[in-house]
Amino acid sequence: MNKPDDQEKQPEMEEVIKDLSEYIQKKFGGKAVFNVSPFASPPARPPEKPRGDFRLKFDYTPRQIKEYLDRFVIKQDDAKKVLAIAVCDHYNHALADLEKRADYEYTKQNVIMIGPTGVGKTYLIKCIARLIGVPFVKADATKYSETGYVGRNVEDMIRELVQQADGDIRAAQYGIVYIDEVDKIASTLHVGGRDVSGAGVQRNLLKLMEEAEVSVRDPMDISAQMEAVIEFQQQGQVKPKYINTRHILFIVSGAFDELAEIVKKRLTGRAIGFGAEAGSRQEKFHYLLTAQSRDFIKYGLEPEFIGRLPVRVACEELNRDDLYQILARSEGSIIKQYRASFRSLGTKVEFTTEGLREIARLAVKEGTGARGLITVCEKILRDFKYELPERGIESFKVDRALVARPAEALKELIKKAAPARNRGYRKALKRFEEEFSREYDLKLSFSPAAARTAGRLARKQKIGIEDFCRQTLKDYPYGLNLIRKNSGVSDFVITPDALEKPAETLSRWIMESFRSRGES
Repeated sequence: MNKPDDQEKQPEMEEVIKDLSEYIQKKFGGKAVFNVSPFASPPARPPEKPRGDFRLKFDYTPRQIKEYLDRFVIKQDDAKKVLAIAVCDHYNHALADLEKRADYEYTKQNVIMIGPTGVGKTYLIKCIARLIGVPFVKADATKYSETGYVGRNVEDMIRELVQQADGDIRAAQYGIVYIDEVDKIASTLHVGGRDVSGAGVQRNLLKLMEEAEVSVRDPMDISAQMEAVIEFQQQGQVKPKYINTRHILFIVSGAFDELAEIVKKRLTGRAIGFGAEAGSRQEKFHYLLTAQSRDFIKYGLEPEFIGRLPVRVACEELNRDDLYQILARSEGSIIKQYRASFRSLGTKVEFTTEGLREIARLAVKEGTGARGLITVCEKILRDFKYELPERGIESFKVDRALVARPAEALKELIKKAAPARNRGYRKALKRFEEEFSREYDLKLSFSPAAARTAGRLARKQKIGIEDFCRQTLKDYPYGLNLIRKNSGVSDFVITPDALEKPAETLSRWIMESFRSRGES
């Protein structure tokens, strides 16, 4: 029996999930959870890869890791050494445990990093994860809450680690979780309601930092639970999937602005504010190096929480020379990014030593460490990115004068480049005119306005002006010969319209030639 044409189409799974989710949210509010089958725990999402896909490999020494970090991160020698040793201890134990070789109790080398913004804390950890080849997740501690109702649940960062591993749970079990802004969840410094999502988040993190089984499927995610229902309907069971945090390395960080004062008061009995001089910065760094658990507890971290972070790393504030070294020496320098960006726009940019030093000087004033370099470069070079591709300027130099007065430098660059560019365009158009005349026995010339239009459109399409004319006027030999038969005219002037609307313009010229022949 044939099915009627108007039979209703079966809905896709995504449609069912969406409609049911909207209904439950509307009826019961944002905290409602659609419970899955009580027979089993929810499965993982995304799907787990075959167990044999990932094999932990680690054969680095602390010196090798530090030398790798030196290529990308300027300064922070003490921090690099401490991190390199902690990472080696952690992954060597993970390998021993994996191969059943460990015959001792091991305390995880979770790390707490302290230091001002923009000194390379995050970048250090990214580089380590890239070197080792393990998944990496960065989380903001202030985005999490104790309950997970308002804000995210701390287990979400473990699920995100699985996502970063493309669903390979085994790979995610050896990943690195980096939690920034931990100083912002210090309970005693944030009274008046902040304690719930501060101390509470710290307590929840305790379970993860030691060893915990985390369901890869979020129990608060209604779409995930719907998938579990469908899986149960299709397979008769829901296979639980979890990720164990035993070998996940946790690294937390924060600026801890008042910590040095707490340490100084403990050591000297005096609480004197730090100034902005270099000596005061060095003094502040010295006190951060000597911070003890009691100082972190006084700052507002829970005793159990700081106890799970046995490795302490202090990072130094960056000065002007450090910022210059980042630009000039680091393999991760943003200068490479700007060179590539301008190259894609058809322009070569060169940075002089004095230009880089001036950028570093201005970046120090931003007060955001290495992040200030991006701010300064973007402010200086954004108009160059906008203007140069349309001006046909093939190269320019970023020197001290340009950094100091970018608007004036850009104006002068355009002014100087225009005559040379126009001369080049005129020569190219002259060659095209001669080539067209030889090949088609037709005399062609460009009006001054058409010459400017040809240059502008060629630059926009990022091709040579002669290639642009050949492509744009490819139908004109036939059309102009037809006009010559109708009118006897063999000399033609290309106007801007012929370049901007070549087909419409040629059709209009042909129709006009037919009308003129009829009138004659």
